[in-house]
Amino acid sequence: MKTITKNDILKALETISAPGEGQNLVESKAVTNIQIFGDEVEVDVTISNPSLQAKKKTEVAILQAIHKEVYEKAKIKVNLKVEAPQASTSTDAKTANLIKGKPIEGIQNIIAVASGKGGVGKSTVTANLAVSLAKMGFEVGVLDADIYGPSQPLMFDVENEKPLAIDVDGKSKMKPISNYGVKLLSIGFFTEKDQAVIWRGPMAAKALNQMIFDAHWGTLDFLLIDLPPGTGDIHLSIMQSLPITGAVVVSTPQEVALADARKGIAMFKQEAIQVPVLGIIENMSYFTPAELPDNKYYIFGEKGARFLAEDSGIPLLGELPLVQSVREAGDVGRPAALQENTLVAQAFTEVTRAMVSELVKRNDSLPPTEAIRITTMAGCSAVRPK
Repeated sequence: MKTITKNDILKALETISAPGEGQNLVESKAVTNIQIFGDEVEVDVTISNPSLQAKKKTEVAILQAIHKEVYEKAKIKVNLKVEAPQASTSTDAKTANLIKGKPIEGIQNIIAVASGKGGVGKSTVTANLAVSLAKMGFEVGVLDADIYGPSQPLMFDVENEKPLAIDVDGKSKMKPISNYGVKLLSIGFFTEKDQAVIWRGPMAAKALNQMIFDAHWGTLDFLLIDLPPGTGDIHLSIMQSLPITGAVVVSTPQEVALADARKGIAMFKQEAIQVPVLGIIENMSYFTPAELPDNKYYIFGEKGARFLAEDSGIPLLGELPLVQSVREAGDVGRPAALQENTLVAQAFTEVTRAMVSELVKRNDSLPPTEAIRITTMAGCSAVRPK
């Protein structure tokens, strides 16, 4: 019988990463205890993903790794525990840092794409901005931060892809999926198509941080972050974790959407956050029938985003038409901006150029944005500049 050592087990477990986590089980300190009694091995492991699928997959991977790398006849018991990351509860001082944002080496500009309201086409706009930037010759990445409704894998036609673990300077990193010249990471790669992500804020924040810092993005001119609708925990987690260069707000013209867009702008403009808003993009601005190319029908209202931009003192980056092909292109995983010599592709190109122009002005006139930090104070949460 082969003599089994703790070091043998650790080496085998270094080949495994829990679903949704970039580091292997040893690097992430998920392995909390190893007991060996002859050919019997007992392993205690803690992961953060609560799904039954993740737990089963991790357990099977541990059994297979030990049998393959150490001893095929070993009798193995895996004690798997799920533990969500906990927020700091220290009362030692009035404030306590939870996460300190830090830049990612090789990424020049990080742009948050936000909307106050769902259903205004924010993810569609993000995908087409990314493709337009790539067509202009930029190195581009997209982080799908819409944890509860990830749609970028569908829009880039990579729903069935899975990021691979690669070795970078001795560390295990996730390799983003690439298509159309754009690198992409999304929580959608780590869940089943019909699986609902039911996570509390700290767990969602940890998943985001793993996709940000445990990924090998390489050199990027732009990292676009597709934020979820609204102004909430995910938005704060992103701004805690990263120094956002600028934000773009997407809205449709009607007042019900503009009212929420105002809140999104106000969030970025808060004194404690101070992320420069590069501008507003008005989506579904007007409809032009193919048989009447000179006509514009303002189905959702006219110039709503233009008026909001003027009131807020920020630029209007452009108005995107309501065109059936945009929806069809997104549904089949081929963003409309890939088309050549079409009204839609031209509109996305113009909006993208306007965004880049505003970004150049921002970088020339303002210092780099600092990540914020969340603090707890007397039982309630507040935001303080770093």
